[in-house]
Amino acid sequence: MEVSVTVNGERRSADVEPRTLLVHFLRETLGLTGTNVGCDTSSCGACTIHVNGESAKSCTMFAVQADGAEITTIEGLASEDGELHPMQQAFMDCHGLQCGYCTPGMVMAATSLVAENPGGLDEAGVREGLEGNLCRCTGYHNIVKAVLSVGGAA
Repeated sequence: MEVSVTVNGERRSADVEPRTLLVHFLRETLGLTGTNVGCDTSSCGACTIHVNGESAKSCTMFAVQADGAEITTIEGLASEDGELHPMQQAFMDCHGLQCGYCTPGMVMAATSLVAENPGGLDEAGVREGLEGNLCRCTGYHNIVKAVLSVGGAA
């Protein structure tokens, strides 16, 4: 089947098997390897991206379900001149990563969480909002700190 999506502002099309998962379409067909495959069961969140502006686990969607969608991956967050997105910068400044495997999905989920809570978040809100993303290194304290530095309550 033909799938056409706009990924990180660029229109991309390809023929795919109907059962191809969106995460595999992004990684293998489009070469966007920043989106990680962690579990293939939607348990870990390493594959989190934005589909039409909303956080989604790309291992739970078929590529054909995304046909016509606007997709943002971790590669699309930084500006074209290389300046990091504020959430990426916060993860770096607050040491919100250890091995880094969960980081792309965590950053994507966190940017969506902050956008959905314009009034700001507290620690409990961040922890609850990111509970679908797992950090196997137990780096949650600094991840929460990073998210709060961008979207904490004033």
